[in-house]
Amino acid sequence: MSNKKKYSLLASSAAVAFVLAACGGSDNADSDNGSSDNGGSESGSEGPLTFETRVENEGEAIEGGTMNIGYVSDSPFTGIFNWELYDGNPDAQVMAYTMGELVGSDENYQIDDSGAATLELDQEANTVTITVKDGIKWHDGEPLTADDVLFAHEIIGDPEYTGVRYTADLQNIVGMEEYKNGEADSISGMTLSDDEMTLTIQYKSVGVQMLQAGGGVWTYAEPRHYLGDIPVADLESAPEVREKPLGYGPFKVDNIVPGESVSYSRFDDYWRGTPILDGIELQTVPTATAVAAMEDAQFDLFIDMPTDQYDTFADLPGYSIVGRDENSYTYIGFKLGEWQEAQEDEEGNITEPAKNVYNPDAKMADKNLRQAMAYAIDNDAVGERFYQGLRRRANSPIIPNFSDYYNEDVVGYPYDEDEANRILDEAGYEWAEGEDFRTTPEGEELVINFASMSGGDVAEPIAEYYIQSWARIGLNVQLLEGRLHEFNSFYDRVEADDPAIDIYQGAWGTGTDPTPEGLYGETAPFNYTRWVTEENNEYMEQMLSSEGFDTEWRAEVFNEWQEYFMEELPIIPTLFRTEVFPVNDRVGAFDITVGVDPETAGAETGYHTWYLTSEERVTE
Repeated sequence: MSNKKKYSLLASSAAVAFVLAACGGSDNADSDNGSSDNGGSESGSEGPLTFETRVENEGEAIEGGTMNIGYVSDSPFTGIFNWELYDGNPDAQVMAYTMGELVGSDENYQIDDSGAATLELDQEANTVTITVKDGIKWHDGEPLTADDVLFAHEIIGDPEYTGVRYTADLQNIVGMEEYKNGEADSISGMTLSDDEMTLTIQYKSVGVQMLQAGGGVWTYAEPRHYLGDIPVADLESAPEVREKPLGYGPFKVDNIVPGESVSYSRFDDYWRGTPILDGIELQTVPTATAVAAMEDAQFDLFIDMPTDQYDTFADLPGYSIVGRDENSYTYIGFKLGEWQEAQEDEEGNITEPAKNVYNPDAKMADKNLRQAMAYAIDNDAVGERFYQGLRRRANSPIIPNFSDYYNEDVVGYPYDEDEANRILDEAGYEWAEGEDFRTTPEGEELVINFASMSGGDVAEPIAEYYIQSWARIGLNVQLLEGRLHEFNSFYDRVEADDPAIDIYQGAWGTGTDPTPEGLYGETAPFNYTRWVTEENNEYMEQMLSSEGFDTEWRAEVFNEWQEYFMEELPIIPTLFRTEVFPVNDRVGAFDITVGVDPETAGAETGYHTWYLTSEERVTE
């Protein structure tokens, strides 16, 4: 559940109930919104629900035991146990218990000294120094060193690397581009100490974001002694990554059934202390059967429990529910260009880096069209009525959890069908009398192909709701190939800029750094809309500059950028999300409070402190 990776792809799960035509009005049902017996809040129609973030059950810890975790998902994890190579949240979920955390963070997501390494930033020298603590071992007994941190950087910088982590953050390292281009055998800006426990990284510039977990500094390690002889191009398919991954976290991987389950056993030499549990069994649970599994008390803990089904499991006996705002949001993206691979000369030297290229002639290039589509959908009603207050309309691509940088004054696009029609009329999208749909300002037919993910019983109805909403303002939006698409194939096509896709519905896990460059920067592979402007580039540079150490100045840049972004609207942020975790009453303690001390019993990142109070799960 700990997700300090900078960004991760999520299943959008932006699904609602089967009938949505009437959800555009202001008719709100009355309901209590008080605290319930199970640790959460009663379902209500006004305002988001709030939850406790910690549950502690009575009883002494039994010796050992296995915690069973149900990972609720219709998108199987691909089984890439490698921080540099994975790109989807399912893989991040299954890696969390085993791969280890190099840095810890506090309640503001700022890096502290609670991790396996410490980080020191020198603003004047433009350096970051990472020092690995003594006595930390990989699961095979070999010591973790700063050379393993260097090796992780070399994986991303390798000319044969095809993943999505080679962003501006890594390009900011002195000598990285030369290494990436094959012009150098090492990264000149990275220096190991003689004992190989300290790595000093020279950057072209440093910014305050580097003090955030996941913000500008790649703080992950890979075992050079285990993976170093495997060509980077072969890593993703290697058994050492797919079948027998090696981490330094509290639990070792014993067995992987790709996409279905992972068995973990405790690592006795874990640096924070030997885990209390004997092991963990994680199993993928389809969303359609998740509530039934909870009714049968099949698992001790459920993660990614479907929020659209909250009212069916909120009060089930034997479980308490903790919850919090997710570091994520759901969105509708507009395809506005394409990804251009790095350009090489005849000798194979890179002459131009890989980047996003905006197409001013793209079908969705007119921001009037995008704005009208935003006004046409009622996300307030979606979150309020069909997620029981567990989701709410998003007004920005910066989430409220980043309170210092979130601009709550940005109105966004509340439901306003009249305004949507006005914008289209004035922009020249004519809707002739007797015709079902509008034409382009040039008088041509306008058909918009919409890609959306499968997942749960209500994924299709939400897609249909959006399509119907757009039809009401005269836009002919059609579901891509007449169906929903599975998570992995969906993102494969979005990432590849499939020309059949005009718009798509996705979701981002933001990680713990508010800086949006990795999602909307010119060289960011995750910038799936391929939106690029000079103004946006300037904002990204300002956010990443050393001037940002003046946090008030940086916050103002963020505020201005959000206003600019929501005017240009390369995506429609649709929903902020609340995540809930049903916890069986035999689990001694479980804590999802941001910044909780990992040594505290039950802390989310303190997996070694998890314990059970009985041999059997509580059912009533």
